Amino acid sequence: MISIQGVTKKYGKIKANDDIDFTVEDGQIAVLLGPNGAGKSTLIKCITGLLRFDGLIEIDGHNNKSVEAKKLLGYIPEMPAVYDMLTVGEHIEFIMRAYKCDESEYAEKLLERFEMADKKDKLGKELSKGMQQKLSIICALAHKPKCVIFDEPMVGLDPHAIKELKEIFVELKNDGASVLISTHMLDSVEDYWDVANIMIGGSFAATMKNDSLDSSKSLEELFFEITEGKTDE
Repeated sequence: MISIQGVTKKYGKIKANDDIDFTVEDGQIAVLLGPNGAGKSTLIKCITGLLRFDGLIEIDGHNNKSVEAKKLLGYIPEMPAVYDMLTVGEHIEFIMRAYKCDESEYAEKLLERFEMADKKDKLGKELSKGMQQKLSIICALAHKPKCVIFDEPMVGLDPHAIKELKEIFVELKNDGASVLISTHMLDSVEDYWDVANIMIGGSFAATMKNDSLDSSKSLEELFFEITEGKTDE
């Protein structure tokens, strides 16, 4: 479970996140939606421990900045950050050692699924942006995290990789993981979300549950119903 309680993040007098509360349950896919500047990426960086904030964030009951929490967390950032002088294979080895994982079979399967197995000897700097994104996803999932956060994960991916990633969303849910996806590509999560949180101006404008909504409306239609005519701070 990912638990966020009273999280506020200020930049000077500006509140990028304003007293936010929500949870992502085990076996649940939550999506974080909103226009540019709504505070989505700031909130994600608070959850992953990259920013200081006021409030409380817990990963499966552990403070988000603790070692215990970080062992349980997988994070795919909006912009892939790979090591220029490490090969794809060395990235995987580094991750497995960092998380003290003895079993690399799952990582090898991910390399196959994302068509990266034949790129194991390529350096990070030699990869295209799309390949870097696939490597970022593989590295985040290789240790089988219990809580996974995706920030615009589809950007730069080819159709095959998008198909595989969508299947992984479902697999993570079925395995009981807590999944949080921030995206502008509403159609990419249309068939997978359980809870949608819509942010405007640093706060939640609405929280919707998939099983309690009018099935005749798409997520995109619901999004525009809530955000149309509202402006960011």
